[in-house]
Amino acid sequence: MAKKKVTTLDSKAAAKAAKKAKAAQKVERKEKKKTGKQRDEEDDDQDLEGILDKMRREWEDAHRVTEELVEGPPSRRANATLTACPNGNHLWCIGGEYFSDDGKAHFYNDVFRYSPEKDEWRKFVSPTCPGPRSAHAVVASPVGGGKLFLFGGEFSSLYQNSFHHYRDFWCFDIATHSWDRIDTKVRPSARSGHRMAIWKHYIVLFGGFYDPGIRTNYLNDLWLFDTQEYKWRHVEFKENERNPSPRSGFSFLSSADGILLHGGYCKEYVKGSRPVGVMLDDTWFLPMTLNPVSETGKAAANPLTVKWERRKRPSTAFAPSLRSGCTMTLWGAKNMGILFGGVTDEDTDEETMESVFHNDLYGYQIAGNGRWVSLALKKPKKKGGAKTKKPALQPKKYVPSDEESEPPNSEDEDEEGGDQEIKRSQKKPVPRPPPSIDPEVDPDDPNSTLPLPRYNAMLAVLRNTLYIYGGIFERGSREYTLDDFHSLQLDKLDRYTCLRHSGVVIPAEGEDESSDEDEGDDDDEDDEDSEGDDEGREREAQERQNRENLKRTKKVEVVVEEVIEDEPPEVQPETPDQDALHSKAAAFLGVAKDTTRSAEDVISTPLPGETLAMFYARSREYWAQKAHASSDNRGKALRRDGFARAQERYAEYKPILEEVEKILAEAGLDEEEMRKGAAAGPAGQSGQSRNRR
Repeated sequence: MAKKKVTTLDSKAAAKAAKKAKAAQKVERKEKKKTGKQRDEEDDDQDLEGILDKMRREWEDAHRVTEELVEGPPSRRANATLTACPNGNHLWCIGGEYFSDDGKAHFYNDVFRYSPEKDEWRKFVSPTCPGPRSAHAVVASPVGGGKLFLFGGEFSSLYQNSFHHYRDFWCFDIATHSWDRIDTKVRPSARSGHRMAIWKHYIVLFGGFYDPGIRTNYLNDLWLFDTQEYKWRHVEFKENERNPSPRSGFSFLSSADGILLHGGYCKEYVKGSRPVGVMLDDTWFLPMTLNPVSETGKAAANPLTVKWERRKRPSTAFAPSLRSGCTMTLWGAKNMGILFGGVTDEDTDEETMESVFHNDLYGYQIAGNGRWVSLALKKPKKKGGAKTKKPALQPKKYVPSDEESEPPNSEDEDEEGGDQEIKRSQKKPVPRPPPSIDPEVDPDDPNSTLPLPRYNAMLAVLRNTLYIYGGIFERGSREYTLDDFHSLQLDKLDRYTCLRHSGVVIPAEGEDESSDEDEGDDDDEDDEDSEGDDEGREREAQERQNRENLKRTKKVEVVVEEVIEDEPPEVQPETPDQDALHSKAAAFLGVAKDTTRSAEDVISTPLPGETLAMFYARSREYWAQKAHASSDNRGKALRRDGFARAQERYAEYKPILEEVEKILAEAGLDEEEMRKGAAAGPAGQSGQSRNRR
């Protein structure tokens, strides 16, 4: 009995020991598992840190901004922007375009900064930045260390066959010299030649143009961008509310009470005749008022109230003559717009246009009803000499001061309606030619320091100093893009300082035109003229008849199925060599914009983006007349004959049109834009420089 009891106790002890050992093994396995998991987590943390560090280095490399000290101002260019730094003594120059002598267009997207104290230019290159462009708009804001906002602009293919208009919106951080793109669902349409101004925390955008390659469409829509909420809003006005007519290239300046708009340029399109350029000199003001927050703390549905007001045109000698391409910038210290240069075009006949270029300076005081003042340079006083008598009718010189007597400012009655506005702006201009500089003139004469006359110059004011860079000058048929750089102390108006002379060589008047003159005998020319009189009259009569036929053409919807029953097989032209085809396409684009073509040639030639149905719809009457002259068919059979002729012409041009569409696509136009351009119909350009747009 005792032996059995001992055996039972031993078995219990063994079982207890085994259970304890099993628990110890379980605890050990848990510890090992926990240790392994911790090790894996620690390794994973280390891998994640490495991944983030690698991603950060890659992002920094992709967004690294390089800074380079460069000689002098940027290279020759036009339609760039020159903007005063909002919180420092710098100028910022962005983008622009240059047309070389071989006819190639070069567009830029570089950023330059000018420091007046050091008289140095620096170039900043960022991998993330807007594409190359010109005719864009830039405004500056002091918020967050200073920012520059850029919208729109244009780009063209190398040989200017077509243009792409941007509608992207960018912000340049002045502190980091980096770009950020602002993408919003609602935003203004693509455009060039528009203007922007900033009022409080709102960016105001107005006007511009859109050119799909056939016709330049001018805009007069108004947009607001809230820099706090990062949202665009289109401002709509009632039908009976007056607002500026569509335009581009105008002046747009901000003041404490709102935005000032002056001048600009547009084209009038009249069916059957070539487009006519219109220089505008009207002035508008856009008062802006922030609506207060209600007592409950709710913001108003419309936080901003705006309404256009047209200012009366002062009939004083201080107002500049009618012109386009003049640039106005804001002199904030005096709340005054500073206007320089411009060009006055006058069509003497259908083929000849005379242009007068200006280099005069004017000021526009924005406060009140606004008034123009002359900013003529002041001649230094002669020591010990008699006072020089001023010539008669010389404009009074404006001397800026805090307390100044206002010159007389009689004002005309305001004109009613946009139609009268354009009629008035189309009156025959009386240009003021720039003063000629005699080489024997007094070297102390400040007028000897005047910059060369020009238009589309880039202007900016830092404190009390005006800076003028570049611009365009024309001599005969040649266009010269300038790269000189000048400054003027506006509070002294003593003389211009040339910070850099232009390297552009402009021949004297007549030198570049002598080689174009015919060396034949005058009598022979007279004989040829007399022999061609009858032929010329017949040609003019035929062209008039063609224009009348074109005017009678109606916009109708053509049911192609009704016309093409039993249609002849489609003509399949031979595929030409690709290089030859490209040359033909480039030539076609040039000819398509030629204003000297007859109405018959215009209506019988298909356009890029135009389908066979579209082509036949606008030229149906022309082909019906062609078929009627050579066939006895009438009614539906006659229309079938006309359609066969139109189809044959379309098939002849189809390979060229496809190549043209490729060229337009390379320039950024999509299929919808080409269709819109074709739907607008054929319309020639005015023969003026494209910079007149």
